[in-house]
Amino acid sequence: MAKRGVAALATAAILFTHAGQALAQQGRLPVLRDAESEELLRDYTRPILKAARLSQQNIEVVIINSREFNAFVADGRRIFVNYGALYESTTPNQIIGVLAHETGHIAGGHLARIRDQLASAQTAAIIAMILGAAALGAGAATNARGLGEAAPGVIMAPQEVIRRTLLSYQRGQEEAADRAAITYLNATGQSARGMIETFGRFQQQQLFLTQQVDPYLLSHPTATNRIALLERLAQASPHYNKKDSADLQFRHDMMRAKIAGYFEKPDALARRYAPSNNSLPAQYARAMSSYRWSNVGAAIRQVDALIAQQPNNPYFHELKGQVLLESGRAREAIPPLRRAVELSKGTPLIRMMLGQALVQGGSKEDAEEAIRELRFALQREPNVAFAHRTLATAYARAGDRANADLSAAYAAFNDADFKAAKTLATRAQRTFKVGSPGWLRADDILKFQVPKINQR
Repeated sequence: MAKRGVAALATAAILFTHAGQALAQQGRLPVLRDAESEELLRDYTRPILKAARLSQQNIEVVIINSREFNAFVADGRRIFVNYGALYESTTPNQIIGVLAHETGHIAGGHLARIRDQLASAQTAAIIAMILGAAALGAGAATNARGLGEAAPGVIMAPQEVIRRTLLSYQRGQEEAADRAAITYLNATGQSARGMIETFGRFQQQQLFLTQQVDPYLLSHPTATNRIALLERLAQASPHYNKKDSADLQFRHDMMRAKIAGYFEKPDALARRYAPSNNSLPAQYARAMSSYRWSNVGAAIRQVDALIAQQPNNPYFHELKGQVLLESGRAREAIPPLRRAVELSKGTPLIRMMLGQALVQGGSKEDAEEAIRELRFALQREPNVAFAHRTLATAYARAGDRANADLSAAYAAFNDADFKAAKTLATRAQRTFKVGSPGWLRADDILKFQVPKINQR
């Protein structure tokens, strides 16, 4: 009974934060990768991170495959945002406000502080339960009547106080992050109106909840209270009525259209973008939908129409290459993907797709080009298992067995299959000259100490 009580207390206040952190550390979060969306999010966060003096921390924004409107931080290096938040935010300012809030958590060191609070709470809970058990024992020794019935209250009442204290502390952190976000937005000449609009959405969602739940048992302030605070701070800013630039709004609309085309069924997409809607976002959504639902001919025609309107848009060429590649036409995919790499100035994710097309193309010359593209991409994105696997295939096609084994080892390593990684690294190391770069890279894998939580 006592052990269950401590465990429940230990997880009550920040269950989601710890779960997100553990999953993030193990690479098990359902991550979505999209070069276009990630580039836009980098442009959103760059001025915010500068205002927060975090520009040198290499903080990245990671998109999570979840329809819920949510964002969170699980460490000091990444902001996680659900694609649902991107999809539902109608203006850049709305999602920028969310990113500014999460930046406030990182800048404030809130995760480390809540962990310290949790450790203190666990100690306090154990002491409280010992004292409760001692009181119970004393009552039993003196045959105090009614104490047996009151025992659960004697033990659990201190835990409830501690739990509420933790939740109050977390609500304080949320308010601090809100205030920090306002500061960052003011420093970058942006409005906080989007934050207020976002919390207005939460206010509607919480309307029923807060009627049924004690507000002191919530980990976040109620949306009503947050809006009241934010309105006072935001309306005092000279930037309150400032709107996003037309270019930024267009890019945001294109990102949302891409998400809609990928995730919505065709009938739902037709309701969002009527057939009479010939805007570029609507055309983009329909092209993405055709690709998603394997209508290859329609997808190619629609993407070609987009390219005719914006021939220097790298993501239109990327989509065309992806449609061709995934429909088994790898050689046809190479030219549009080469163009996409050129126009995007070498975006790693597009380079990886080009490397895949070149490998599937089949010739030795294609394999050598694939090796160059994949190595360039992995210099900037070294933890993508799929790219390492593709590079292993390219090396094998080129007859370089040692580097093929080493790349396969890195693929297994990034998939957390450490046993296979060490086996492949051992095989690779036997082929490399002792002390060579390849030998040393294999040795890094062999010397890696597997965390117990990840062992297979």
